[in-house]
Amino acid sequence: MELFYDLVFVFAFLNVTTLTANRLTPANLYRCLLVLALLWWLWTGFARVGNVIRADQGVLPLIGVLTIAATFLLVLSVPDAFVDHPGWLNGPLVFAGCYFLIRMTQIAVLGWVDRSGPDWRRRLLLRFALPAVATVLLAVAGTVPQRLPDPPVGVALQLALWTVALLVEYVGGVILAQRWWVVVSAGHWAERHALMVLIALGESIIALGLGPKTGLPLSGPVAVAALLGVVVVAMLWWAYFDTLAYALEQALHHARDPAARLRLARDVYTFLHLPLIAGIILFALGLKDLLTEASAADTPAWGEPLGGFWVTVFYGGVALSLLSLVSCARVALRELRWPLLGTIVVVAAVAPFAAAIPELAALGVLAVLTTAGVLAETFSEDGRRRQVRQLALEEQLAAEADQSHWRQQHL
Repeated sequence: MELFYDLVFVFAFLNVTTLTANRLTPANLYRCLLVLALLWWLWTGFARVGNVIRADQGVLPLIGVLTIAATFLLVLSVPDAFVDHPGWLNGPLVFAGCYFLIRMTQIAVLGWVDRSGPDWRRRLLLRFALPAVATVLLAVAGTVPQRLPDPPVGVALQLALWTVALLVEYVGGVILAQRWWVVVSAGHWAERHALMVLIALGESIIALGLGPKTGLPLSGPVAVAALLGVVVVAMLWWAYFDTLAYALEQALHHARDPAARLRLARDVYTFLHLPLIAGIILFALGLKDLLTEASAADTPAWGEPLGGFWVTVFYGGVALSLLSLVSCARVALRELRWPLLGTIVVVAAVAPFAAAIPELAALGVLAVLTTAGVLAETFSEDGRRRQVRQLALEEQLAAEADQSHWRQQHL
């Protein structure tokens, strides 16, 4: 059921990046990040439900299907979440209504599991208050600003209302997490977030394969852009999954104290994985634009100069993902990964020069810098990498042995 729910987010990431790439302005880019943050909060709520109760047992599959349907409708309404088009369904109200339904369903399930103590109903009402306030803000943001006579003021007000709605959910979630969040299974929690990182990386691959429309001509510039894009995506995958994902999960297992485990689960996974995924999505946006240029017949072989805005999206996306990985290691493992940190500094320093060179050359420079930084991190880990991976392998073998023993006894 949880993997089925993740399939909706494959479409969500694709829909958000495609719509943003079609009209990429600073305001629209900020809308993209706002929608991603809101989608992420919805997904983490479902992950919390799956961590405290089996989502495929009892009535939970039915509730899950209803949640998936509402999430899919919410994703479909993303293009109209900020503007109400006459003659259509009211997009902002559909978006806000679906958001409200999903969040209330998640909180109702969590409240049912946590129905202990004399004041559990009061706690449940307090939980309901946060998404209710956020929903009202989203509905107002989608209907009131566009009626103002000054469009720039309306856009600023709309973005401000969305930002406040997110702050209500995130800040309120942090406050409530101190009492009501619980991580029953560290392995489940780590695995669910790792799968979402894979889905975000998959969005970059989809951006490479589909390009600006439904396909790409197999020209020399397109082939070069595809290969360089795959290199960057592969390096981001390696930086997370080679060692760090195992080390983070092991740290979460090692945190026996519920409060310490909660802090790790919240800070490292709920908060620091969001910029990791956002950075990957930004890189996918940059790939879409670059492939648009590379596939055009009148474009020079190496493309036009990248420009300041696109170099911010391209290089900034990769730097943001690497910074998230460095922050995860720092918070969970109490170690500073200097090669990755150095890569971030070099990428930021090279970005102004990359803005003035052709797009394919800028992508090539980014691929070289990312590869060099990730390889330097891998070879600088000394015996730590071998220890972490060996421990993860032994855990997998022990789990497989237990499963085989149980099957021999019962099947």
